[in-house]
Amino acid sequence: MAERPGRGGARVLVVDDEASVVDVVATALRYEGYSVVGASNGQQTLSAVQSFEPDLVILDWTLPDIDGIEISRLLLDQARRTAILFLTAKVSVENKIDALNAGADDYITKPFSLDELVARVESILRRTRKEQAPLRGQLIRIGR
Repeated sequence: MAERPGRGGARVLVVDDEASVVDVVATALRYEGYSVVGASNGQQTLSAVQSFEPDLVILDWTLPDIDGIEISRLLLDQARRTAILFLTAKVSVENKIDALNAGADDYITKPFSLDELVARVESILRRTRKEQAPLRGQLIRIGR
């Protein structure tokens, strides 16, 4: 199975306390050409955000030390431009609202479709990476 060409160097951090979820999601995203790192708890997540500087964090709500909502709030408070996609078993509307209010860009419940997850990752990154793109090398004309 050959990997597809890179997605513009996009970096994705996959966070879940279940190693099998991290493995499946990371494998699918690597196949799509993303650079992927995994984490299994809140402390690893915060360290990886600092060192890996992901464009997107796929984040589980329930982690053993710091929950995903708190991580999302911390990233929002730090004015990080990292997009966040919750991938969690929490299914209530209130949970979704809490996550979105804490800085999440999207929310998927488990069980999930890998195809849908990849499509949502692509959608988020298309929007957020465009906003962050530098103007280097582009000609800007004003007037004639």
